[in-house]
Amino acid sequence: MIDGLVAGRLYGDSEQRTDKAGKPFTVAKVRANTADGELLFVNVIAFEAGVCAAIHHLRDGDSLALSGSITPRVWTDKQGNTRPALDMVAHRLLALHGD
Repeated sequence: MIDGLVAGRLYGDSEQRTDKAGKPFTVAKVRANTADGELLFVNVIAFEAGVCAAIHHLRDGDSLALSGSITPRVWTDKQGNTRPALDMVAHRLLALHGD
């Protein structure tokens, strides 16, 4: 696991789920661009109540920055191309939108 900071845009709306012990958590996807302009998807999970609440206030396309533990991985698209992705356990969130 790597500690990291990811800035990007929320992709779709977040979803609240409940684990087997009855504790709520949140999952979301973030679109981020790499230094060379390639699109990177970050699969986010959050357990901290404040982070979960902040994610739920955001909508598809809203800008945000997340810090937390990152695990790199690879996925295969419908055309058979391998693509990079990140899984993140978010510990902090900064929303970059104005109300």
